[in-house]
Amino acid sequence: MDALGREIEALKPEVRNMFMSSKGIKKKILFTYLLVTLGLAYHFEDEIVETLKDGFQKIEEFMSDEDDLYTVSIIFYVFRTYGHDISSDVFERFKGDRGEFKECLTRDAKGILSLYEAAHMGTTTDYVLDEALTFTLSYLESLSCKCKPNMSRLIRNSLGLPQHKNMEILVAKEFIRFYENEEDCNKMLLKFSKLNFKFLQLLYLQEFKILSKWYKEQDFESKLPPYYRDILVELNLATLAYMEPKHSRVRIFLTKFYTIQVILDDTCDRYASLREVEILADTIERWDLDDHAMDGLPDYLKSLVKFIFGTFQEFERELGSELGGLYSVKATIEYFKRYMRSNLQLAKWASADHLPSFEEYLDVAGLEIAVDFSLACVLMAMENICKEEAYEWLKSRDKLVRAMSTKARVPNDMFGYEDDMSRGYLTGSVNCYKKQYGVTEEEAFKKLGQLIAEGDKMMNGEILKPINVPRQVLKVVIDTLRALNVGYDKEDGFTRPDRHLKNHIMSIYVDL
Repeated sequence: MDALGREIEALKPEVRNMFMSSKGIKKKILFTYLLVTLGLAYHFEDEIVETLKDGFQKIEEFMSDEDDLYTVSIIFYVFRTYGHDISSDVFERFKGDRGEFKECLTRDAKGILSLYEAAHMGTTTDYVLDEALTFTLSYLESLSCKCKPNMSRLIRNSLGLPQHKNMEILVAKEFIRFYENEEDCNKMLLKFSKLNFKFLQLLYLQEFKILSKWYKEQDFESKLPPYYRDILVELNLATLAYMEPKHSRVRIFLTKFYTIQVILDDTCDRYASLREVEILADTIERWDLDDHAMDGLPDYLKSLVKFIFGTFQEFERELGSELGGLYSVKATIEYFKRYMRSNLQLAKWASADHLPSFEEYLDVAGLEIAVDFSLACVLMAMENICKEEAYEWLKSRDKLVRAMSTKARVPNDMFGYEDDMSRGYLTGSVNCYKKQYGVTEEEAFKKLGQLIAEGDKMMNGEILKPINVPRQVLKVVIDTLRALNVGYDKEDGFTRPDRHLKNHIMSIYVDL
């Protein structure tokens, strides 16, 4: 890794010079897109942010006569990626007299694909992007069959999961392969991206070895009945959404938290009696680390509580000497208690086959899916940020966090619906929606799908709002969303990891 690191550092000034010497703001933005998609942008964050800040002030000047679909789409994509609310009206120029996108655009596969990618960044008021998505979808499938294999593969990957919704490391893996086979490929940039990707892979493997040792030391096999999912690698994969080397501690802490969450979820959802869940919730609420405080718990739950408390003590030891470290641990513990209370409420509803209103269900089950706790854990593990400021910002963005929780909760319930029904578990999004609105199962699934799509647009809008924290804080929120998209892409990857997550695992951890 040291040798790779030295090669990367040697090439970095050359790539920086390529970026800074690009003639004109448009070329710099197109180069920025390459850096983003190849997984390299974090190396040049300051230069990119400054370039886009200056460019956004001159946007009308350099965009007024631009009529290339690819160029306009990429400029739109890059500006919104970096939080600049560029108007979607820039796409009106590609419509004909009847107000529809021009048919001639369909001959430009690269342009159509870039418009499709840009369309996924739409907010609730970007109606032209709704039209763009419908338009591009109607042609991309057939275009993928007519294009050269390299372009065809890129289109199919994007149709599977668009770049804006995908984890950056997975995008980079595929795009490096695509870029290598393009005629205009810059050999130095390709070399830099390959070295960087290899470095990240080796770093992730190094971290996973640490986590595997930690997991083995917990000795769950002897302490817990075999009811829990043993999916450490899948949980670790989700943390690679925070791709940069500086987030090593985030990935390690979060994998440990996800392990707690999965075991607790399986405990409350599939194994423990309601009385046991009540005692467990009370023990966690009191947060008394004395062994006597665990009296009344069965042995397996004592082991689980000791594991949870021990993990948080580990966090305290590592963060105790840092500014805001102990504050962030205490704040995260409060998020965890709230998460456990939601587990208890769901267990009570489930044991009584109770179906609350859909909104009440989401209020509770949205907490149980633990998105807010995940974000708290990420902030706790991050370095070089003001912790109190970051947590206050998180509390202030309740609308965004609730939407993210719904984004996780509803697909989780939809993908698990048949399994839940087969074991007599009724309390979920689908059944609550059916009861409240008097609709069929098919109608409920359709409406819930629409709810998720509208939520995506609302979150896109929330992310564009001004922030009073460093961009890296907002960035981890966006990356958390991307991890959710990958985890729930077509099915629940954490319940059935042998399907679509398996390919991602192979591409990151095995194909070196």
